[in-house]
Amino acid sequence: MTKEKSKKREKKMRIIVLGGDGYLGWPTAMHFARKGHEVVILDNLSKRRMEEEVAGEPLFRRPTLQKRVRLWREVKFGREIILPKLNVLDIASNYGALLDILGEFKPQAIVHYAEQPSAPYSMISCARAVNTEVNNIAGTLNVLHAMKNVVPEAHLVKLGTMGEYGTPDIDIEEGWIDIEHKGRKARMLYPKQPGSFYHASKVADSVNIEFACRVWGLRATDLNQGVVYGIDTPETKLHPELVTSFHYDAVFGTALNRFIVQAVAGIPLTVYGKGGQKRGFLNIMDTLQCVEIAVMNPAKEGEFRVFNQFTETFSVMELANLVSRVASKRGYKVSIDHIKNPRVEKEEHYYNAVNSALFSLGLKPHLLTEEVVDGMMQKAHLAVKDIDLSVISPNVFWRRS
Repeated sequence: MTKEKSKKREKKMRIIVLGGDGYLGWPTAMHFARKGHEVVILDNLSKRRMEEEVAGEPLFRRPTLQKRVRLWREVKFGREIILPKLNVLDIASNYGALLDILGEFKPQAIVHYAEQPSAPYSMISCARAVNTEVNNIAGTLNVLHAMKNVVPEAHLVKLGTMGEYGTPDIDIEEGWIDIEHKGRKARMLYPKQPGSFYHASKVADSVNIEFACRVWGLRATDLNQGVVYGIDTPETKLHPELVTSFHYDAVFGTALNRFIVQAVAGIPLTVYGKGGQKRGFLNIMDTLQCVEIAVMNPAKEGEFRVFNQFTETFSVMELANLVSRVASKRGYKVSIDHIKNPRVEKEEHYYNAVNSALFSLGLKPHLLTEEVVDGMMQKAHLAVKDIDLSVISPNVFWRRS
């Protein structure tokens, strides 16, 4: 990395983390605060309410957001994390308050996680689909307008998803594609094939952010993230109550988390269909690293920059086999069951996505090894009595039965 980029990393910044109570938001806030940055977090706490709604609470108990912030202040591992007096803020419905906070704090970077993050949740019903799209799209539009009006020089780092692209039969580029049509050439946003109403909301976000950059001159980085795994970060290890979420249920959980919990609980690993679905993956520590790289190396004025944020590609079956191997070594009896896929998706498909931008800026990946899975399994074993087996089987179906 050049000396210039190294100096950028040393600069202390004012950062707002939207969705700062979430699986990624809370570790991100701690990560930046520990490094000496000024950090404000905002959250409407709707994710906790949705978890209760579908009985999908995390395996490990989390303190309230207020207690988390108070504990961080007490342990004094870095700068305080600021929670405004209006500590429950819905950015999708309270534009005035968002405008006031941005105007008061004057952030140089806005890290935006404040969205409903579950594809299955968005497919439960019309009400959940509407809730997902209004929350996600309106919230991002409010952020863009607030930036334009009070902090036009700020840099938006927005969490997108690799699921925006779908599984096309061509290579997936980083946000943009050069095309030739009837003798003419153009550089355009990569065509999207979302797999749920959640993913569709993310596509709309990308379109709106690109428009705001092109027309208003804002600067933004869209992080199209793969599936994140991992329980611990350096900051969560500092105190037991600084833990982040670990979801294993069928609505908010991921396949890898589900497999690990099933192995520990002594029940079959449930693979949807043949298990040939391929996706990009990354460790939670690499999410923090990627977000930091984006924040410390901001986009230019008027630039809509897209980074594909993943480090490795696996099929669902490869994950199941990996967990099975590790579990067997630990003495668990493990079997794999193939069940009907509740989603509508290709099970066998071409998947080759470009992810060079973050590596070119210095990303050092933490890869998914047997040791990593073993560490997650050990931690899940500590909470084996709290596993709720009733929430693991899928109960949300893309097609009507």
